[in-house]
Amino acid sequence: MRILLIEDEVKTLQSLRQGLEEMMWSVDFAYDGATGKRLAEQNVYDVIVSDIILPGVNGLDLCRSLRGAGLATPILLLSALGETDDKVTGLDAGADDYLGKPFDFREFVARIKALSRRPGSTLAVDSTLRYADLELDTDAKTVRRAGKTINLTPREFALLEYFLRHPEKVLSKTELSEKVWDVDFDTGTNVVEVYVNYLRNKVEKGFENKLIHTIFGQGYVLREG
Repeated sequence: MRILLIEDEVKTLQSLRQGLEEMMWSVDFAYDGATGKRLAEQNVYDVIVSDIILPGVNGLDLCRSLRGAGLATPILLLSALGETDDKVTGLDAGADDYLGKPFDFREFVARIKALSRRPGSTLAVDSTLRYADLELDTDAKTVRRAGKTINLTPREFALLEYFLRHPEKVLSKTELSEKVWDVDFDTGTNVVEVYVNYLRNKVEKGFENKLIHTIFGQGYVLREG
């Protein structure tokens, strides 16, 4: 599952992000509403989680803007304002659910899972990404190739999921670094190359056809042949 998390409290964001990534979910994040809006418009997410009180564009205006643009992705609003009127305002703005702070992480996860199963969400259609004989289930966190189960670490899983969401597209090291690791690309590190090699060893070893190809000077691409 791919989540967009918008929260201006650094410790809260880091804690929630860590917990979600430990569940092998991919998390993009933003500390302000404007950046969150841009990410929501540029990428496909299963669920968007946003605090209401944010710098710049607040969570309510963010909801109104995204719904006005026709985006149907489920939105969960977080807020320390837990009165009934506050919840009604949030739902009226276009949110699908509202969770008052503080909250238990287990309830937080349960709310996200419930939203992801709603009609119109990406997981409600099919949680399995497929290319050639490779299958990745974003819900069950499983990977198979030609029916054979392949065990991946959370980071390898996130990297393969990104490849599967962008098949036959050349992905630069910068893009992979920013989308899978959520960090600005450092030309002095070879972390992308290292993890691509890890992934290749697991999804290609023992199979005749290679799927992850290096495009020299440009990056990598998932394709047959």
